Amino acid sequence: MASSHFNLPLSLEASRITALPPSAYYIADFISEEEEQKILEKVERAPKARWRQLTHRRLQTWPSDLVKNTLLDGQPLPGWLAEPIISRLLSVPVLPSSSDSSDDEKEQQQHIFADSPHGRPNHVLINEYPPNTGIMPHKDGAAYHPVVCTVSLGSSLCLNLYKAKEDGALDSEPVWRILQEPRSLLITTADLYTEYLHGIDPLPADVNMSEQTIANWSLLREPSLYQNGENQRGVRVSLTYRDVLKVSKLGSKLGPMFNRRP
Repeated sequence: MASSHFNLPLSLEASRITALPPSAYYIADFISEEEEQKILEKVERAPKARWRQLTHRRLQTWPSDLVKNTLLDGQPLPGWLAEPIISRLLSVPVLPSSSDSSDDEKEQQQHIFADSPHGRPNHVLINEYPPNTGIMPHKDGAAYHPVVCTVSLGSSLCLNLYKAKEDGALDSEPVWRILQEPRSLLITTADLYTEYLHGIDPLPADVNMSEQTIANWSLLREPSLYQNGENQRGVRVSLTYRDVLKVSKLGSKLGPMFNRRP
């Protein structure tokens, strides 16, 4: 029987990945096993037209694709993508509250999307990664407010972070690696969003894993599972929540032409 347990910190600061620049957070038990299973069922039952098949993986976009960095469908996200994830994202302050906080600190005590144009995520990208599948190092670009919240489902894998050289070339080895466990939340913001690239190696297993090589090792749910230095990958599904800066009112009015809602 799936567990109904989840565990939120009092503030994101308590879940900050201290090995990285001060703009990344990791919560191992952001959703429960029961919630994970319900979301995976919804993902799998989505109409075939919702899936976009790439060479080695497939994805869904909700509520619609972007066209010229603009969200054409400004309709709310479906309930199964909004709850419980978005309400929990908005419930955890960045910094712990204090009665003697300065005005700047009080602003940071708000949730992670407090400064975004719409005050909450309005777009979700769902990616399915079977073993031996990855994605090339890339940046998410200027279409989004610089906060990325990724919930992982099904299986663990390592996300690699890269820094471009002055000549634009990319080191073959990542600067850092982050292990994303099932039911976890990873948040990246600020310089990690704008200055670094992220990617996933197409591997059957992640290797050479330890406290020295995994940036969020101390925040993992069960680091003992990886004491042999390996993580055998299964099918991992990621839900990436972002706030698209530009939303077309025209797209919402045109409705069925752009909406592929089941």
